[in-house]
Amino acid sequence: MKNLLLLLSLAATLGWSQLATRKTLTLDAAKKIAAAAAEEAKKNNWNVVISIVDEGANLIYLEKIDGTQIGSIEIAQMKARTAIKMKRPSKAFEDMIAGGRTAVIKLPDVLGVEGGLPLVVDGQFLGAIGVSGVTSQQDGQIAAAGAKALESLK
Repeated sequence: MKNLLLLLSLAATLGWSQLATRKTLTLDAAKKIAAAAAEEAKKNNWNVVISIVDEGANLIYLEKIDGTQIGSIEIAQMKARTAIKMKRPSKAFEDMIAGGRTAVIKLPDVLGVEGGLPLVVDGQFLGAIGVSGVTSQQDGQIAAAGAKALESLK
């Protein structure tokens, strides 16, 4: 009986050691990231939609500032999905297209417009933020303010 318990304990310990420990983006963290982005937008009197997705590109949180066009709801989500799925800012694809690499336009689930940034902690991709509503450069500025808030949440 003692040997069986020891064997089961050893097996459980070995099995657990094979599982990775990773951080995840919580709803509370997503709200704080979005709040920092919204603060940047409001400071500049910009009406935008802010979208936060998890590492699987699933929507966690969405905020639409009053007066923002409804078309920006989908665009903000797409920018965030692009950033996490491709593990780079959506602006990277805008730059590729501007540089003549028009085949990028045909990539599935990629929106080559600035405003989507991956959210990364200690090299782990936790999710992304996407912003839409003003110029792509301004969307990028707002997204950067939100992404910067992640540093204080570590």
